[in-house]
Amino acid sequence: MKIPMRPLLYLLLLSFLPSNSLQARLATSSPSLPLSTSSRWIVDGNGRRVKLACVNWAAHLEAAAAEGLGKQPLDTISRRVVALGFNCVRLTWPLYLLTNASLGSLPLRASLAGLGLLESAAAVAVNNPALLDLPLLQAFQAVVSNLASNNIMVILDNQISKPGWCCSKFDENGFFGDKYFDPDEWLRGLTMMATMFNSSANVVGMSLRNELRGPKQNISLWYRYMQIGAEAVHAANPDLLIILSGLDYDKDLSFLSEKQVKLTFTDKVVFELHWYGFSDGGDWENGNPNEVCGSVVDNMTKNGGFLLEQGWPLFLSEFGVDQSGRNMADNRFLSCFLSVAAELDLDWALWALQGSYYIREGQLGYDETYGVLGWDWCKARNSSFVNRIAALQAPFQGPGLSNNSPYDIIFHPLTGLCVVKKSSSKNLLELGLCANSEAWNYTAEQNVMLEGTKYCMLAKGAGRRARLGTGCGGSNSIWELISDSRMHVSSKLPKNGSTVCLDISQDGTIITNLCKCLSQDGTCNPDSQWFKIIRSTRERESQTTHLKLPSQA
Repeated sequence: MKIPMRPLLYLLLLSFLPSNSLQARLATSSPSLPLSTSSRWIVDGNGRRVKLACVNWAAHLEAAAAEGLGKQPLDTISRRVVALGFNCVRLTWPLYLLTNASLGSLPLRASLAGLGLLESAAAVAVNNPALLDLPLLQAFQAVVSNLASNNIMVILDNQISKPGWCCSKFDENGFFGDKYFDPDEWLRGLTMMATMFNSSANVVGMSLRNELRGPKQNISLWYRYMQIGAEAVHAANPDLLIILSGLDYDKDLSFLSEKQVKLTFTDKVVFELHWYGFSDGGDWENGNPNEVCGSVVDNMTKNGGFLLEQGWPLFLSEFGVDQSGRNMADNRFLSCFLSVAAELDLDWALWALQGSYYIREGQLGYDETYGVLGWDWCKARNSSFVNRIAALQAPFQGPGLSNNSPYDIIFHPLTGLCVVKKSSSKNLLELGLCANSEAWNYTAEQNVMLEGTKYCMLAKGAGRRARLGTGCGGSNSIWELISDSRMHVSSKLPKNGSTVCLDISQDGTIITNLCKCLSQDGTCNPDSQWFKIIRSTRERESQTTHLKLPSQA
């Protein structure tokens, strides 16, 4: 989406950022496989935190093949995943691809022709001729193999049984015992898929079933079959992370607060949730963004976020927004979501990679507006969105990252940047790459201190630049987190006692303004004033390597 303001500093940083920047290295460093879990963290063979920064790639629709093979060569798509900063693909698959021999052995050419997709078949012949006459199951294996050759981790997600678009409460694909969801067949398919990739190190996990739903769903059967499924996959391929989804379209894991799963293993178990703006019942369309953000975050915590505190990894395996920028509800949701993902340092998977589908819900060449790639799969659909999520593709904390003691960074979700010292000034602040962030210390006294110094952040007045100074005893050095979102960072001016909040100017300089949109007003947009103070132990570039930019005075 197009953000309301594009700070000049932000554009300059992106223009001059070297390709070997710390942020890129943090996001793309190669883990020692296989993966396992340590408390709430996913770790590699050396015990170092591995953050799943994934993108979903659909291969479960009617063609039963990875989307986009007629748009670009397979290796070009994989390299594009890497270029966009993702280290992982959540690759979806329909159960019948494994359990129905006639489907799995059907050549890709015949699958497309049977759907009347002759132009798509011709396009695959141009871009991926080696795949066109492969059986569908072998074509799926070829996609996994190519991702692995590009050092991309793969999570196999059983999206649905009968190939098609997912999901409806009444599609008979939703819960154990539905017409197209036989539990025994499901167990057989999971075992076959896990066994097939037993020697593929880059296949790091399996998501047992996507978005359980429908009138038959109940907690008792969830425990019964998810535990059996987890044991079956683990027995077939003990290297895999076993990812367990919840009820109600994977929005609800609340029942785990009373009773945990009982398995013969624990160091491979991960839970997953899905969270979209439309998951919040239309609140983003009409409500005050601060109040809505506070409410939906509380709801997410009750529905599954509590698992982190209990010492279980939580994977946000689907989130996404309409990247055309025309959906106001999604625009509001995204800033709130990014603040939560940063604060909790969540593992996540964006919906979706694909810019288009062979056919979706009867429409040929369906344009996926939630796709990070454009309709032709050539480039990012929305570069602003890609830049915003870049800071979240590397871990902020977790075991083995560095020897740094925990410190604070100040994240600005509207831009995906963080508060840093202004390169052309000793005491002014600006937005910059989070990899270049200062180490801040948000104290018990609510001072924002530059760690290791006597300098603190000071408010000077409405419309004026925030500064660093040593006069840290006045009201203008105390920064309180206010509003339901807890993202308005406010201070009181000593002369008149008025309250101001951190904000950004057009050039990316940090200023203070009168606080806006705190409550009630549903038409107001507060996200220039949304900042999230989060904990980090990640390595930082030396302040001496900050880019030397022209003065923005």
